[in-house]
Amino acid sequence: MNEECRMKKWRTTAQFLFLHSSFFILPLLLISCTTVFAPQQTFSGATPLEWSQRLADSEMARFHSTPKLDYAVGLFSLSLLKLDAVAPDARYLKFSESAVGSLVLPDGKIQTYNPAEFQLDSLNPGKTILALWQITHEDRYKNAATILRAQLDTQPRTFDGGFWHKQRYTNQMWLDGIYMGDVFYAEYAKLSGETNSFDDVAKQFRLIDEHTYDTNTGLNYHGWDAAKIQPWANPVTGRSSNFWGRAIGWYAMALVDVLDYFPTNHPARPQIIATFQKLCSGVVRWQDPQTGLWWQVMDQGARKGNYLEATASSMFVYALAKGVNRGYLPRADAAAAEKGFDGIVKNLIKDDGGGKWSLTQCCSVAGLGGSPGNGKMRDGSFDYYMSEPVVKNDLKGVGPFILAGIELQQLANNQ
Repeated sequence: MNEECRMKKWRTTAQFLFLHSSFFILPLLLISCTTVFAPQQTFSGATPLEWSQRLADSEMARFHSTPKLDYAVGLFSLSLLKLDAVAPDARYLKFSESAVGSLVLPDGKIQTYNPAEFQLDSLNPGKTILALWQITHEDRYKNAATILRAQLDTQPRTFDGGFWHKQRYTNQMWLDGIYMGDVFYAEYAKLSGETNSFDDVAKQFRLIDEHTYDTNTGLNYHGWDAAKIQPWANPVTGRSSNFWGRAIGWYAMALVDVLDYFPTNHPARPQIIATFQKLCSGVVRWQDPQTGLWWQVMDQGARKGNYLEATASSMFVYALAKGVNRGYLPRADAAAAEKGFDGIVKNLIKDDGGGKWSLTQCCSVAGLGGSPGNGKMRDGSFDYYMSEPVVKNDLKGVGPFILAGIELQQLANNQ
């Protein structure tokens, strides 16, 4: 298939995706010969979609990572495919095919993937693989997605049926894992007709909420140890001790994204929506009133050492804006999303010159337990979350910022 035909086919597929998942088509208003357009909403002189394009183009220009089955690369690649569907640019598909598609062999086997590790993180690139399959119709992508899906058949579980975050994180559920594994699980189930799988998907969301939600703050703890023996776990509840922004951001995105694939007539759907609404109420409560951003440890903004963090802020803006666009959240929450996006652009986006832009103040990585590289024990304490490096242009922030811009643009158009 030549390049022109392939791209034409991709555009048609992109339109289908937007109508049947989280994608959308920007409204085209055809009025009579006298046409009056409302002024476009801008943030520091550019529309949300233009900001998405700026950061996407800047990150592609500096990207030099060796291809591997990486959850952050999967997130960034997926954001580019969604951006391409509303602001077409052949480079976005080409990048995704290079970064993720290059790992998929003709028979569907995935280089750098080790199923014996039982990492939920390894499933996140499966979303990009599913998107590439729908765009290109290449069987290798379908086969690769099936290989990833098979991991869940034998994924270790807690006593009540929750997926372990990884094989080496025994008896543990993390908020991160809900985004990594269960959204892919739901999308695969929808595309393949695995209707029975939605009960299991719903169970994962129900269990993580039951085990990590805190009624006093309206937030969720980062992780839960079913055995209640980890050094970071409360010996009574099994919960970790703090509300880490990005973990809650992963969870917020998981809740709003899984609804793209969850059957409208499934009895658990209203509960997932209610859980999302409950979480977003807490997220809005802890938004910094001055900047519109969110803190690394969300409920301790005034504590010395805490900082306004880019990846969580981008995730929350995306989840809030998409929730309003889909009708899950009240229109009033649009103000929080817009304030957050404005805060990111004004405080965390930096002009590097030459048409390049950077997203600053990103927490590099954080987890619970294990052997950290910086010598600090990953004990879930406030001091631990402050000890991890703060970097710029982390893909875990760049991807959600691109997605946030797409949803903010739709929000503005709907107004």
